[in-house]
Amino acid sequence: MISLLMRTLLISIRQRLQYRPNLQRAISNTSWLFADRILRLGVGFFVGIWIARYLGPGQYGIYSYALAFVGLFSAIAALGLDNVIIRDIVHDPNSRSEILGTSFILKLMGAAVALLVITVSINLLRPEDALTQWVVTIIAFSTVFQAFDTIDFWFQSQVQVKYTVYAKSCAFVLMAVVKIVLLEINAPLLAFAGAALAEFALSAVGLILVYRMTGESINLWRARLSQAKQLLGVSWPLMLSGVAIMIYVKIDQIMLGEMSGDIAVGIYAAAVRISELWYLIPTAIVASVFPSIVAAKKISEAKYYSLLQQLFALMTGLSLLIAVPVTLFANAIIQILYGDNYAGAGTILAIHIWSAWFVFLGVAQLPWDTTEGLTKLALQRTLLGAVVNVAINLVLLPRYGGIGAAVATLVAYAVSACFANGLNTKTRLILTLQLRSLRFVKYLRHPI
Repeated sequence: MISLLMRTLLISIRQRLQYRPNLQRAISNTSWLFADRILRLGVGFFVGIWIARYLGPGQYGIYSYALAFVGLFSAIAALGLDNVIIRDIVHDPNSRSEILGTSFILKLMGAAVALLVITVSINLLRPEDALTQWVVTIIAFSTVFQAFDTIDFWFQSQVQVKYTVYAKSCAFVLMAVVKIVLLEINAPLLAFAGAALAEFALSAVGLILVYRMTGESINLWRARLSQAKQLLGVSWPLMLSGVAIMIYVKIDQIMLGEMSGDIAVGIYAAAVRISELWYLIPTAIVASVFPSIVAAKKISEAKYYSLLQQLFALMTGLSLLIAVPVTLFANAIIQILYGDNYAGAGTILAIHIWSAWFVFLGVAQLPWDTTEGLTKLALQRTLLGAVVNVAINLVLLPRYGGIGAAVATLVAYAVSACFANGLNTKTRLILTLQLRSLRFVKYLRHPI
């Protein structure tokens, strides 16, 4: 069913747009991205569960807390540049050396700031917990290597994501094998934190290699102050939006850890891992169709919004295909995958999985926000979602623990990704498209 929906969308794109060679490349791009996501869904999912069972709720809670803590500040390192880099290269390919070089330097500077903030914050928050401090600090160094994702954005702008898949998948598979070895030798928690860092380092090396293999060279990159000002002028709202997103994505685990302890975090993280596993799907789809959406805007508004409606429809169809069966079998899924030590995660999963619909819709809106230059409105929506999440967590966590955190996350996603669009006249049309997507079969079978 999922493959049918994907095929229908891609066929309709080809019919609605006139640049057939570009669309064929977009379809190929999507295939590569899905191959990568399927690999990660399969291998990463089961290795992650194996790690959770091995560590137990307590140490798995520390590990999950560390990942959430680093993730909370990772948007600072990214600086909101991701989609901006792709957009600017598509619009002005002759300036690619300046765009890539400037973006890389900015990302390194952002990573340095993020690393400093993370290490200082965790020492202030948990001054007596040396183990958590070390795990957080080790994983935090991954932000430095994420600066090399600038190469990834170049390949995305050229609809050649297969090279990125080569680099990152090889690193992922290699470190999955390393993690299995660590499990077999009963390695300590710090070893798994080191493995998480090593994957980012290997991915960076792989990206450099494939970039050189395609005839490109990092030595040609040039950083310009004027380019930096231009990039940051557009991206800073997206960076703050990213921080807000990380707050309402990760703050639940951090607040749960401080209020209920690491074991509660471990149980909650076990459920969230299954729920968030599916979030790779909309990211893969949107990364492939983003250049086509930019191209559609240049052709006509009708084709542009027709493509967006189809994208929202696909997202709704996919999210419902995931949420309904997971809800029905949540307790059985937790029991089979994690065992008795994670009892209670089933109810959390049954609630949290419904966040997928709003996450899928929110990711689908990102190309529109960037293309229309309305990133400040995206910031306002995500800030509202973050505030809602923190407020509900403060009320529900003391009494309901992980279940309260799941409810808070669901409501926050709904507000930020969907219903907040109704608060501004410029985004009300998007809310209409999102709500219409409930009739996803209609729009995928008969494109408007």
